[in-house]
Amino acid sequence: MITSRHETAHRIFQERPALLAPTFRLLGVTLPEDASVEVLTPDATELKPLERRLDSVLRLSPRDGSPPTMLAIEAQSRPDTDKAVSWAYYLAFLEAKNGCPALLVVVCQDKETAEWASGPFDLGPHDWNTLTVRPLVLGPGNVPVILDPEEAEQDLPMATFAAMTHGRSADAPAILEALAIALGRSDTASLHYYSELLETGLGNIPARQTWRNLMKNGSYFPGRGTLVEETYLEGAAEATAKAVLRALRMRGLCVSAEQQARITTCTDLATLETWHERAFLIDRAEDLFTHAPATEKTPRTDD
Repeated sequence: MITSRHETAHRIFQERPALLAPTFRLLGVTLPEDASVEVLTPDATELKPLERRLDSVLRLSPRDGSPPTMLAIEAQSRPDTDKAVSWAYYLAFLEAKNGCPALLVVVCQDKETAEWASGPFDLGPHDWNTLTVRPLVLGPGNVPVILDPEEAEQDLPMATFAAMTHGRSADAPAILEALAIALGRSDTASLHYYSELLETGLGNIPARQTWRNLMKNGSYFPGRGTLVEETYLEGAAEATAKAVLRALRMRGLCVSAEQQARITTCTDLATLETWHERAFLIDRAEDLFTHAPATEKTPRTDD
């Protein structure tokens, strides 16, 4: 079954092709740095109605006019004995159709699957290997562990891909924290894209909840005005407003509709925290607003 984690593991190369050159260096394969990247249909079906579909297919065309290279990228979550035949078909199909070399890259999140996917896979009778498939594999064994926020900030696509790849490792919390700090220094668009991409790419493993907690607490985005920070502050303000009202009512103080509206519509967290402290000291609800901080955002009323 195709999952969101599966889709993310290969689609990151479609959406951030700059990741191709550094990841292929990890594999010992050189790709042209100055090349246009074209996303092609992953459909490898011929006229015969037997559906065959790759995860991602990219064509790299060097700008110097050299022959292009086809890249078939597959995300693999477990060993599968049937894959070798499918991969052989994909590679032969891409070379025959496009008239240029084709490479297969398999992206894995765990060591066992990565070791299996490395092959080589020999096809043919037991006494004669007709064809051998040798995938290139990206997994925990060769994708770097990035623990330094400065390093992560320099290459967000690689840092995000590395965090996905090492999501099951013991270093996952430290890796995720470094990336969170790096994203906190990035532009808003990058923050949103990579944070959502990583959450999806981690799948249903403990590291995903760790990442969600890092994104929720807002501590990595102080004063940035980002959507993540705004969402956090809105939630904190709402919770504090409820705490103010609860404290007043527990002490038996009468709260008018106007006073309740003023508390619940206030969005300034510092003001609300001051009111919460004052709620335990005053004798009348109206005294809550005496000498309110200048930062309070009073709701607009029509005269």
